[in-house]
Amino acid sequence: MLTMTGSALLAFQIIGIVLICLLMLLVVRRIDDSQRYRVSALPPGPEAQWFHPGPKAPLKYAQMAEAYGPVFSYRQGNRLIVIINGYKEVVDIMQKHNAELASRPDFIAAGEFLSGGMRTLLVNNGERLRRLRRALHSQLQPTAAVQHKPIQYSCGLDLIIDLLQDPENHINHAKRFAASLIMTMTYGKNTPTYYTDPEVLEINVHTTRLGKVVPAGQHVVDNYPILRHVPFVVSTLRKWHKEELGLFSSMVNVVRTQVEANRAQPSFTTYLLEHQAEYGLSDDELAYLAGSMFGAGSDSTATAITFVIMAAATNPHAQAEIQAQLDLVVGRDRVPTFDDEKALPLVVAFYLESFRWRPISWGGFAHRATSDIIWASNGYVIPEGTTVYGNHWAVGHDSSVFSEPEEFKPSRWLDDTGRLREDISPFTYGFGRRVCIGQHVANNSVFISTALLLWAFNIREDPVAPIDTMNFTDSGTVRPLPFKAIFSPRLDKLEEIVEACRA
Repeated sequence: MLTMTGSALLAFQIIGIVLICLLMLLVVRRIDDSQRYRVSALPPGPEAQWFHPGPKAPLKYAQMAEAYGPVFSYRQGNRLIVIINGYKEVVDIMQKHNAELASRPDFIAAGEFLSGGMRTLLVNNGERLRRLRRALHSQLQPTAAVQHKPIQYSCGLDLIIDLLQDPENHINHAKRFAASLIMTMTYGKNTPTYYTDPEVLEINVHTTRLGKVVPAGQHVVDNYPILRHVPFVVSTLRKWHKEELGLFSSMVNVVRTQVEANRAQPSFTTYLLEHQAEYGLSDDELAYLAGSMFGAGSDSTATAITFVIMAAATNPHAQAEIQAQLDLVVGRDRVPTFDDEKALPLVVAFYLESFRWRPISWGGFAHRATSDIIWASNGYVIPEGTTVYGNHWAVGHDSSVFSEPEEFKPSRWLDDTGRLREDISPFTYGFGRRVCIGQHVANNSVFISTALLLWAFNIREDPVAPIDTMNFTDSGTVRPLPFKAIFSPRLDKLEEIVEACRA
């Protein structure tokens, strides 16, 4: 006869109690939600109680908008989700109601456990977020972003030399540009290679882990929050957090030692250590603030540069227009610099169009409504607690604003006088009060890399290996998958000119 030990019996009793509490909670919420939503004019959408869009959700949402309209809603159990797919609608809701949408849903797995509640991207609106963003703003606002231009310029020159020596690995060279830039900005540490630097490799492990649990519902604890109290359910998340915090803290401690020895290079971490008390940061908050900059900035910058390469290779006429302006303003005896930016609106238009054409964060990031939002145009109500997404793919391909949205047309960003338009935006960096603080640094990176790439090379498709411009990962920050591009130097002494600038 089988017998049960006391500890096993206790474990089953605990699980039973948890399941009963969970069932009661679901019933109560279902009743409350049904009563509330009955009196609210929700945006239309699928009637299923548990709807899931499946893979490539941004494309699916764009198709659903044709049936339900540019703003629609659906349910995933007790969660109400609203997707905004139109340019006008995203301005009316995400921008004009930015205060009500400044918070995030509860990312229990990714935010509470994996990040210890300290990753700026996932922190809910409140006192901690204000402290973290204030510290970031000090080094990333437009006037402060200027200090990083010399590093960006240097990394851009390295990119050209890398492509001259090994054009096949252009995607990895873009990653090296981004990784070296972020590591230098954050820790004063250069990254000579992307796939051999041990700290970069370890950070990428943690970034990959984060990507696995950020999407709501990917981890059981997000669907059943009460399971956060069951140790074995969250043990792996706790272990990952301990490892990530250990890495981030060790990297800060290296800089701390340099500061104490009065030999630290200027960097974001150096600044934070010198102003830690001013911003009210704990040691762990400081470590996460510095460490999470890599995941936030490296992937997105590398992706942006790679999409610029893809756009140039598949749109030779647009590329030629930009090169004509580069030849007129810069010539071929020197390299373009940041000082040329105002005279190169077509270069800016080119990367803005690449942002719209192939969005870096194609589905957007989740916001949470902290009060009822009434969309006056249609009388719909987005109730408090709703998860709201601005679908970057659909917004950037809204034909009412961007005619022929599948066509790559940098000229759409210029007015009749050839100046950059200020009345439209690709919304690359998000919406409202949660817009990416690092957008000015990121734009500077993409500008200088675009100017250098198109000044230095004619970039073409290989006739025997056409580029699939939709071949990228289905992830929060997308990553273009390998494709072949041919880089032909536009001048005979390219390497000589660039090396002279690196000296």
